Amino acid sequence: MARILLLRFSALGDVAMTVPVIHSVAVQYPQHEFFVLSREKFFPLFERLPSNVRFLGVNFKQQYRGIRGLNRLYGELKAFHFDRVADLHGVLRTWYLGILFRLSGAAVVTIDKGRVEKYNLVRREGKVFCQLKSSFQRYADVLDRLGLPVEWNFTSVFGSGRGPLEGLERFTGPRNSGLWIGIAPFARHPGKEYPLRLQEQVVATFARDPRVKVFLFGGGDREKRILDDWTQKYPGVVSVLGLLNMREELILMSHLDLMLTMDSANMHLASLVRTPVVSVWGATHPFAGFMGWNQTAEKSIQADLECRPCSIFGDKPCFRKDYACMNRIAPERIIRTIEKILFTAPR
Repeated sequence: MARILLLRFSALGDVAMTVPVIHSVAVQYPQHEFFVLSREKFFPLFERLPSNVRFLGVNFKQQYRGIRGLNRLYGELKAFHFDRVADLHGVLRTWYLGILFRLSGAAVVTIDKGRVEKYNLVRREGKVFCQLKSSFQRYADVLDRLGLPVEWNFTSVFGSGRGPLEGLERFTGPRNSGLWIGIAPFARHPGKEYPLRLQEQVVATFARDPRVKVFLFGGGDREKRILDDWTQKYPGVVSVLGLLNMREELILMSHLDLMLTMDSANMHLASLVRTPVVSVWGATHPFAGFMGWNQTAEKSIQADLECRPCSIFGDKPCFRKDYACMNRIAPERIIRTIEKILFTAPR
């Protein structure tokens, strides 16, 4: 039996993408123990994984700040006597911990993020436009190099079923024969967020459809103001911002017939509960390897522009100044895509 430590601290979407990999490897190697080291708030992603997976939560803003904090963290981790360390993050914190573990005799492998090929994909001139390796596969490659090749077996954090809705019905209402869709309209960067004035047209369309119930997802004061405005304009639309924690959001997402998201963490959360996702991509592109688990290109909506993609993470300002990659996507196109999935796909 070996003890394997897996490191991934942020961001939420990237941490979520480790779940299918860790589930698969834990099922495949039940004789080993796997320890996931990540931020405390991400625990709900891992609490339903196999029994040989243990979550270790950390808070870098408090007891583990700076080099002194990392040394303290290593001292606590050393007591577990890890045999192998999978660095799925590849940042200064994990590199430093990796050095300490190597000095103690553990085998350490760090993720290859494919920085050169990603740069070639997003550079202004002469883009090398092709599908790159997914983050799921990059994580699996780390484990492969540690002697643990991965065979995929993950379906959902809830297995073959859905999460228990009973405790949420005071917010959602009963799950009747109608269709439930979720809309997560926000993203961290402008290059990844479909303009809200256009997105509101999508919300309004489905708010008027008696066959559909719409749930809005978001977080933060700015987003709350926007979602509160929409729920006032469109009776029957439900905002769950501030009402549900991450565990409860995963449960609700598992009961949705469809989720509309940006290239954002909510795309990955919905993917982890086997919900079909329609995703809108602007400055970024699925070719960079960040498509949600088992989601398909047919459900991704993009503008055909030579300047795309211009960013891996969507954080670069638009050099054209107009964010055409988002503004040229008509709301009607998103609406038609959702309607095709909801009303014509076999259920």
